[in-house]
Amino acid sequence: MIITVNGQKTTVSKGMSLYDFLKLKGLDPQKVVVEHNYRIVKTEEWPNIVLQENDNLEILRFVGGG
Repeated sequence: MIITVNGQKTTVSKGMSLYDFLKLKGLDPQKVVVEHNYRIVKTEEWPNIVLQENDNLEILRFVGGG
């Protein structure tokens, strides 16, 4: 199934949770903010969100530096 991640079409397995998708991508939950279908979701909600065809994700990563 196809979803959009940061403006790019991406193929994911049917029934995949948001948490599983982020884990698959190697993203640290402490360092990202996720918007799912134009709504910012809390980290504890990620396992309960099952991705659907045409969902939209925006993933922002925090990067430190000086």
